[in-house]
Amino acid sequence: MAKVKYGLKSAYYAPATISAADGTATYGTPVRLPGAVSISLESTGENTKFYADDVAYYTAPGAAGYSGDLTLAMIPDSFRKDCLGEIEAIDGVLVEEGGASPREFALLFEFTTDENAIRHVMYNCTAKRPAVAGNTKGETTEVSTEVLTITASTIHNAELQKDIVKAKAESTATCYASWYTSVYQP
Repeated sequence: MAKVKYGLKSAYYAPATISAADGTATYGTPVRLPGAVSISLESTGENTKFYADDVAYYTAPGAAGYSGDLTLAMIPDSFRKDCLGEIEAIDGVLVEEGGASPREFALLFEFTTDENAIRHVMYNCTAKRPAVAGNTKGETTEVSTEVLTITASTIHNAELQKDIVKAKAESTATCYASWYTSVYQP
């Protein structure tokens, strides 16, 4: 069992199609997101407390998902088209459409540890359009990064008959070797 983690790598996204009938998802083949620098996703949703007898009599967990940032060296055009709704004009220019809605995707990644990597999938993600930013080059070259603000929400899993948000696998899991060939679903 790993004791520490110290690296982020192997980020992928897989476009999702959400079923209107039952709220489940099917996923396309995972596509690499090269240049993963950092990820920080905080849980969202607050616990709901019910008071009786002058105490917190019952607390219902508020597991609404996660929200935060994925920092990449550069966001690939494939992600911009598949998940942010940008379109490629006939002449090869990538165009951001004004009313485009973000599309759902699964986010896969892994943390390097002192033993084997721990692999993760966030199932029902959307991303906000990234900021446009950069700096002039001075005497030294400083690399700029791009940030995707991501929301990972719950999604219904028909097999479990539960709403799920994420999964993680250590090297002992049977699906570990094929983690990036398709999106793992229980």
